[in-house]
Amino acid sequence: MIDLDVRLLESFIAVAQELNITRAAARLHLTQQAVSGHIRQLERALRVDLLVRTHRGVLLTSAGEELAAGGKAVVAELGGLIERVQRVAREQSGTLRLACCPYATSLFAGEVAGAMEAAVPGLTVELTTVRTPREELVLLDAGSADIAFMWLPIGEVGLRYAEVRTDGRVVAVAPTHRLAGRDTVSLADLAEEPVVCPDVFTSAEAERHWIADPRPDGSPAPRGPAVAQIEDALLTVARGRAVWLAPEPIGRWAPAAGVRWIPVVDAAPSVLAVVWTERAPEPLVARLIAEVRSIVGRSPNRPGRA
Repeated sequence: MIDLDVRLLESFIAVAQELNITRAAARLHLTQQAVSGHIRQLERALRVDLLVRTHRGVLLTSAGEELAAGGKAVVAELGGLIERVQRVAREQSGTLRLACCPYATSLFAGEVAGAMEAAVPGLTVELTTVRTPREELVLLDAGSADIAFMWLPIGEVGLRYAEVRTDGRVVAVAPTHRLAGRDTVSLADLAEEPVVCPDVFTSAEAERHWIADPRPDGSPAPRGPAVAQIEDALLTVARGRAVWLAPEPIGRWAPAAGVRWIPVVDAAPSVLAVVWTERAPEPLVARLIAEVRSIVGRSPNRPGRA
């Protein structure tokens, strides 16, 4: 049986798709010489010519066409097999990788991790913090995290979720704002106030929820400046450029940010969820959901899909 290195096959498939060794090398983050060497090694191993080089790139021989047709599926299947093997190993070793944004979970993430490790002998919970919900989705999609804490709604992203906490909404205003002395406000009080929009949302649906759009009377929410991250939103509010609607825990996470946090009595509540992919070890997911609900005092409900 011919002994083939999967790296050679990956290089050939990239060249077959690009029909250009230089572009294939850039795509693989390899040098052109390395990719050319891989093709030559593959041709020697198979004892066939796979490519014909031209002044504009390469053409596939009949043998090359056949290898390209079947090779992609082989590499994909091998990648899937490796992922399945690694997942089983993680489950057996008892490692659970949990992603979260500090402002959403800083009040209880460490307690949840500790409770899980105490409840499941041999379990290690790895906490990874990121700055935005989009980064959490990247970790989940890449298989670098098993579970994440995320505010709903997320959007149609093919993930499973279970609600674990419901929080009221607050608005951040500048200390000199006309509403800064109020104990509570309504969305009608904010009707003319532009709402800052951090560029962190995972979907248009999520953005509409965060800025309360539309308002109860059907009118659109006034949109304020778009900013890159949460800290920029707070700075924009502190300078009197806009207000910001957020879940109540964010007000506890950033109490001294130069803004005044006021409860909004009629804004739809924010729901925090445990979110996971189909690759996650479900027995550990179920146990984590139970531990979180026990800690935050949430009643069980049926899991959903996003």
